[in-house]
Amino acid sequence: MSGARPEIQVRNPRSGEADYTLVPADRSAVDDACTGLRGNQGAWASAGLEHRISVLRAFAKSLEENRESLVEALVLDTGRRAISIVEVDIIAPAIERWVKIAKELEEDPVGRSSALPFIAYTITKRPYGLVGIISPWNFPLTLSIMDALPALLAGCAVIIKPSEVTPRFAAPLRRVIADTPGLGGVFTVIDGDGETGTALVDSVDVICFTGSVPTGRAVGEQAARNFIPAFLELGGKDPAIVLDSADVERAATALLRGSILNAGQACQSIERIYVAKAIYEDFLARLIEKAQAVTLNWPDIGEGHLGPIIFERQAAVLVKQIDDARAKGAVVHTGGEIEEHGGFWLRPTVITGLTNDMKIMQEETFGPLLPVIPFDSVDDAVAMANDSLYGLSACVFAGTEEEAIAVGRRIEAGGISINDAALTALVYEAEKSAFKLSGMGASRMGRSGYMRFFRKQSFMVNTAEVFPIDQFDEGKAE
Repeated sequence: MSGARPEIQVRNPRSGEADYTLVPADRSAVDDACTGLRGNQGAWASAGLEHRISVLRAFAKSLEENRESLVEALVLDTGRRAISIVEVDIIAPAIERWVKIAKELEEDPVGRSSALPFIAYTITKRPYGLVGIISPWNFPLTLSIMDALPALLAGCAVIIKPSEVTPRFAAPLRRVIADTPGLGGVFTVIDGDGETGTALVDSVDVICFTGSVPTGRAVGEQAARNFIPAFLELGGKDPAIVLDSADVERAATALLRGSILNAGQACQSIERIYVAKAIYEDFLARLIEKAQAVTLNWPDIGEGHLGPIIFERQAAVLVKQIDDARAKGAVVHTGGEIEEHGGFWLRPTVITGLTNDMKIMQEETFGPLLPVIPFDSVDDAVAMANDSLYGLSACVFAGTEEEAIAVGRRIEAGGISINDAALTALVYEAEKSAFKLSGMGASRMGRSGYMRFFRKQSFMVNTAEVFPIDQFDEGKAE
């Protein structure tokens, strides 16, 4: 499925060495793959929902049978084991969740016009033919399958192009697909780079992209020229607001996890922490103590909390933000230095003495940095939280849910966690929209995450006499 293009040497994030070779597909290979998928999609859609459910349940069974090879490939791709296991094990429950939603929405709405009651209508769903998915490197399998499952259930064919930074899992995933009767003709994974992704956008009917704002903007512009929908989940700079009524221990515990899980390499990571002055010193002391207790997942992959920085370029981003903050007077309490153990590692880095205009407070971090700023009033906290190009998610800690939600309503972000952090990664039923540059298109969660893969077609039936043209004679108008 790959064209004759130069090989890409793929780096191992733990060892730092190139130990895998990728041959990116060229435009011709992409076109051929898409043509084959389109040829099979009609039968897939017409076979009915129950057939598609049975095939996806067989896919879940095949995943279980190939679990170890898929996990091992993800471990090599990302350098961490526990989260790789989770990425595989959450697929079967996800299938059942989407099955439930699909069954709830299977019936076509019917009704009558309120203005013309003698006209009845039925609204039917027509799946898009071919859905393209361009997935990122931080959760390679999860962020590929998350969009593929509802699209397949809807009756679409699906083609995935994973990131060239983490491509190893694609081969075992292709084997799982091949081992699932009835699935290979409508679902495939193609190896590639940015050029492959560009070809893909020209060959599909819908594009789902998760990644950076600059690349997402390019994908959206290309999709607009092609008049196809683009569902974009882009960068985040998620703020946390900790009010003076909050449980300080709870807030410090949750925000450490929410900031550094997967070494902070997650869109929903907390990247800015605003704390009421009355509890600031107490909160900071607890956060520093918890951060100092975190251990690296090295040298033994079976121990420790924090894995490596997956993409080597991200290490340079972290250094730039830390150096900029230090140069402008910030204080680094923990971490703060990239450690080279073959790959690149960074311990949790708590930083204070910041202003809201520093790089670390404005640019996406995607790493285990915890910048903390005290605030005088809730208005100040909300203003700083909203002083961002991003609006993916946020969190608020307060003494009561009502107090926290009242503040959360003022934050310009789609998913607001209350008295916890980064819940958007755990709650798949809650629909939410990205604000500002954090994305575009219908929510990938809940019912919206399924319905976005359909066009709607209405059948309107006049059960009375038709209107004669004389009814619109200007000479008879009153």
